[in-house]
Amino acid sequence: MESNLAISAQGLVKRFGERRVVDGVDIAVPPGLIYGVLGPNGAGKTTTLRMLLGIIEPDAGSRTLLGRAIPREASDEVGYLPEERGLYPAMKAREAIAFMGALRGLPWHVGRKRADALLEQAGLGYAADEKIRKLSKGMAQLVQLLGSVVHQPRLLVLDEPFSGLDPVNQEKLEALIKAERDRGATILFSTHIMSHAERLCDRLAIIAGGKRRFEGTVAEARGTLPAQVHYTPARLDPAIDALLPADARHENGGYVFTMPQQGIEALLVKLIEAGHGISGLSIERPSLHDAFVQIVGRKALEAAQ
Repeated sequence: MESNLAISAQGLVKRFGERRVVDGVDIAVPPGLIYGVLGPNGAGKTTTLRMLLGIIEPDAGSRTLLGRAIPREASDEVGYLPEERGLYPAMKAREAIAFMGALRGLPWHVGRKRADALLEQAGLGYAADEKIRKLSKGMAQLVQLLGSVVHQPRLLVLDEPFSGLDPVNQEKLEALIKAERDRGATILFSTHIMSHAERLCDRLAIIAGGKRRFEGTVAEARGTLPAQVHYTPARLDPAIDALLPADARHENGGYVFTMPQQGIEALLVKLIEAGHGISGLSIERPSLHDAFVQIVGRKALEAAQ
């Protein structure tokens, strides 16, 4: 395994009973970037993260975390937000954040001071002395996230961090993740929400049915599907059909077809030379969601619903 990786795993396997929840997953996370683990519900994302962190042991395969073969030896350098949220309801927000830092070796007085600064940055400074039980679900979730970063970890692992957050708090969380990356931390997060991954991820892995189906950048994932061309001629003429690709279909007074492998320029020249002209032309690149559906397969997605 490469020692310069923040996280490296090869052939991870985990069985629960007769079922292989994770089936031979490889992960390689370079330091200092945001890495997403994407997949439908039940894909094995949470189990993979827990094996990487050493919370549970794999049945087969190996992994290193921040250069350690025993992940728990790096626990003080890791911030972790589990899928199951939980804070002491009687604690004040400031104390809850400082407490989570103390569990990672951060002195209480430092934790309290950093907690106040983090709460201010997140727009929650007014809630520093509020008890957790009085906070909304979204606010409490952000407090727990701040507790995960108060000790300034080298690695931040977030399991479905956007689940249950309203759009305003989702924006705050995205900003915090980017700030942690800019600070120099490596961020690994799981999600089934493509929009967040498309905006945030430097690299990503797609997992379905316990197997890794794809690894690369967002652009590389989107590149697994061809672009769609939307062409509107200057005037409709049945003779146009003979010049367009075989998959061209009529739509909104024009045509939609897959981008030719050799590009669009030669086709446009033919259309102009034939007198059909161009009234409108746009090229629609596939979204990460489109690529995700293609890679995972509609049947797998339907089975996960």
